[in-house]
Amino acid sequence: MQGLSCSTSRIVGCRFSIYPMTDNFVEVILNALREVDTSKVWMETDDVTTCIRGRSEHVFDVAKAIFIHAAKTSVHVVFNGTFSVGCPGDSEGNSYMSMNDERLNEEASIKEKVEVATQIALYPLNNPDYLQIIAEQVEVAKEHGTFTKGVHYASRLDGDANDVFKTLEQSFVNVYKTHEHSHVAMTATISANSPSKKEAI
Repeated sequence: MQGLSCSTSRIVGCRFSIYPMTDNFVEVILNALREVDTSKVWMETDDVTTCIRGRSEHVFDVAKAIFIHAAKTSVHVVFNGTFSVGCPGDSEGNSYMSMNDERLNEEASIKEKVEVATQIALYPLNNPDYLQIIAEQVEVAKEHGTFTKGVHYASRLDGDANDVFKTLEQSFVNVYKTHEHSHVAMTATISANSPSKKEAI
């Protein structure tokens, strides 16, 4: 759109949906939401997705916690989300940027062991060095022991949900802090408890 440039704000947002593959999916989602402390993020849910906004550590803390609390039920659960920072037109309004850095859900999340399969795509927008930037974050995933392989249009991560979310967050934050005024987006599809046999790697 004309007249818009990348925001100088460091508001991080995530728009996501969680899909429990069970007849009582409403109960699974509502129970997960009840167990998660969302007081440090702005959150709005409509009939398609939920949006959370605020400081990066709290956005990732809440997104991870909601997914883990849904997945610990042992039903097949899929998280499909887009993280963004520096979005043109974003503002400080209702974004909870003044919160401190204490993560309210971390203690509960790390107690749960949930194995996940993930596909991630990172988009350092309007940056001619995007391939190098992406390659650097692949190395981060390798250091975390979560990187499995590249696939068409994405990278495959496998491991414990806490380790995978740590990889996602560090990669995302690395890019937007290194390229201070850029617009960075990242998509992630995370699956837990799938009955399908994992593809041979």
